[in-house]
Amino acid sequence: MSQHRIDADALPYDPARLDRKPDIGAEGFFAVDLRAGRVLAVEPFPEARKPAWKLTVDFGPVVGTLRTSAQVTNYSAEELTGRMVVGAVNLGRKRIAGFVSEFLVLGTLDPDGTVRLLAVEPGTQPGAPIA
Repeated sequence: MSQHRIDADALPYDPARLDRKPDIGAEGFFAVDLRAGRVLAVEPFPEARKPAWKLTVDFGPVVGTLRTSAQVTNYSAEELTGRMVVGAVNLGRKRIAGFVSEFLVLGTLDPDGTVRLLAVEPGTQPGAPIA
């Protein structure tokens, strides 16, 4: 898994400069378990090399509560708490600065690498699959 970087000058995620990735087929896409979840808690993550939050997210009765590290400090803790997010919950665990990240929260990338979280419609329940 490659990490993105925020670089206001180099604009590494400028859509005009990004090549299209190779086809993976529907089977590859549908193997990823994408779920809606509600952010329960947001904690500072000062040990991370890049500014990040530790998020605790409820993905409903089957998946349960998972934690992740996310470079989304452009959102305040207050903006994130209670927010519905989209997560890839079956990519495995990754250790980041001593913290175990259990899922990947999804968003779009501005040209400079700033993450804008995907929006989930009101009324969506934690654990709802993403189609």
